[in-house]
Amino acid sequence: MSGVHMQIGEVAARTELSLRTIRHYEDSGLVIPSARSQGGFRLYTEADVARLMVVRRMKPLGFSLDEMRDLLAATDRLDSGDRLPDDERARLLDRVRDFEQAAQRRVADLRTQLARAEEFAATLRRRLP
Repeated sequence: MSGVHMQIGEVAARTELSLRTIRHYEDSGLVIPSARSQGGFRLYTEADVARLMVVRRMKPLGFSLDEMRDLLAATDRLDSGDRLPDDERARLLDRVRDFEQAAQRRVADLRTQLARAEEFAATLRRRLP
């Protein structure tokens, strides 16, 4: 299915991102459409959708565009199929590990915020007849 191309509207529907957001990520260099149609429409592949999903998952955790770019560069290199020198591979895996640990910390922070919000909502609910 990697050879199948989708227009931006289908990608937006699949990723639940707006056209504007997808274009912003394109302008930021996070996702570059794999091709253009004869009419000049952006065309995306499954790999492009997968990249957008990484970005979509990082956004609510507060990662910056530069951090997203950094993680994607590391995973692109690891997934390239190239034979990587051991030291480069170790460095890239350390980078991915750093992101995984940061994501875990941010998830824990969000759980704390959610618990506080639920407590607040319950307090308000108890005040009502």
